[in-house]
Amino acid sequence: MIVLDNVVKQFEGKRQVTALGGVSLTIQKGEMISIVGPSGSGKSTLLNIMGALDRPSSGQISIDGQLLAGLGDDDLTRVRRDKIGFIFQFFNLLPTLTATENVCLPLHLRGWSRSKVETRARELLGLVGLAKRMDHLPEELSGGERQRVAIARALSIYPPILLGDEPTGNLDSNTGLEILALLQDLHSRLGATVVVVTHDPSVAASCPRTVHMRDGLVTEDVRR
Repeated sequence: MIVLDNVVKQFEGKRQVTALGGVSLTIQKGEMISIVGPSGSGKSTLLNIMGALDRPSSGQISIDGQLLAGLGDDDLTRVRRDKIGFIFQFFNLLPTLTATENVCLPLHLRGWSRSKVETRARELLGLVGLAKRMDHLPEELSGGERQRVAIARALSIYPPILLGDEPTGNLDSNTGLEILALLQDLHSRLGATVVVVTHDPSVAASCPRTVHMRDGLVTEDVRR
């Protein structure tokens, strides 16, 4: 599903910084893995490249058998739109839209009819346990509920790949465990490939596979 071959990412400035020093990694369809490492280890950079949000300086990445090298911005946008759902630490919900409207937004941008969009949004909010909170604004929701809305939005097209960048990092420990349990349940039911970057040992340990990073390199790949 996701294959990286000797991926290097360097940032230019007053001095050149190597965020990824040659990462080779294969993630199979339907896997749920965590990526861990200290700050500056390159894990978020790696996730951004997996999500076609950034391009490697060298090396190759393929998603679902498609090489991303050489694709233009429009083609990369289509890859993100059709294949990848993103969950971020800070929710990124629009404050003036209800939970339902936040989930609807990506589908409206795809040109779906209003009735089809609303049906899908309500189905997804029910799936993440927010059937009774659909018409609330983000400020009326708890942190855990906001993250559930963000997950529902990420699942709006039922993407084959779900990428999470510290999805429990902005939550208290109990709520974080609830979100983790939800991700595991959705992974089991929907069969998506799930990759989670985390600092939380409990999140990492809950995944059948954990990739450890340090100084832009994979140092350990543990399967349980």
